[in-house]
Order: sequence, then structure tokens, then C-alpha cells
Amino acid sequence: MSSAPNPLRQKPWARLRGSLFHLYFLLRRPMTLGVRGLVHDTANNSIFLIRHTYVPGWQLPGGGVETGETFVESLARELEEEGNIILTAPPILKSIHLNRQATKRDHVGFYLVEAFRQETPKQPDHEIAEAGFFPLDALPEGTTPATRRRIAEVFDGKEASPYW
Repeated sequence: MSSAPNPLRQKPWARLRGSLFHLYFLLRRPMTLGVRGLVHDTANNSIFLIRHTYVPGWQLPGGGVETGETFVESLARELEEEGNIILTAPPILKSIHLNRQATKRDHVGFYLVEAFRQETPKQPDHEIAEAGFFPLDALPEGTTPATRRRIAEVFDGKEASPYW
């Protein structure tokens, strides 16, 4: 009897690539700031998730805040890059978290986005393997635990954890 592949398991080259990214940022940026957006299509009660090429699992779009960028500017840039999503009104800051998964120096601003447009679906590229909207009651297999926690905090009234 064979077991199904684990959707959260990384390939060795992807693990190495992720480790090299973390080493680079450790040397270049002693503390990192990031953003993630919970993009909620209220009409269809669905959310936008991405699956990267270099880390396992389905997760919320987002990324690092660049020097000279605000959190909202960073979120707008990341949503456009990762999902062809354009903000049409300011997002709502829901919480700020310490992400201890990769390092003990990564902080993430978490936003709810309900005012946006997406003119064309995101096509796979070197960073994004898959992306799309999923009904809240039918998230894809392999949705990361942190993503599920943020969804529960927003839609189920769970208390926000200080940790990602």
C-alpha cells in the first residue's frame, strides 16, 4: 500500500534554495519585516492563495518589505506580483506577528483585503507554481497551518496569536 505524497514536503533543491535565502537575509538584514494579505472575495466567499516554487504548501500572498517601502506599499507590490491583484482601497491591518518558523527576527504585518480587482488570473512563473481563489469551506490540501490560523482569526473570531 503506497501512501499519498505529502503536499507540505519540500524537494531537496527547494530546501537548499530556501536555506540560502535565509542565510543571505541573515547577513544582509539582521531583522526582517514582511507582509501577508488575506484577499477575500466577498461575493464568492473565497480567498486567494498561492503555492510557491521554493517552499511547500498553499499560503497567503506576501513578501518582504523593501527599504523605503511602507507595509501597504509592500503589500500592494506583492499582491500585484504574486496574483495580478490591484488594491482599490486601503487594506485593513489585522495583526502583527513574530514568525519563528524560519528565524527569530522575522515580523509579519497581516492585512485583510476586500477591495481589489484582478483583471487576469495569475499564471505560473519562476516564483509562483499555482495561484487562485478557493472557497473558505474548501481550502486546498496542503494549506499551511499558519494560513489556516490567520483565516480562523479573521472569520471564526479566534484570538490572534503573537506568532505566525
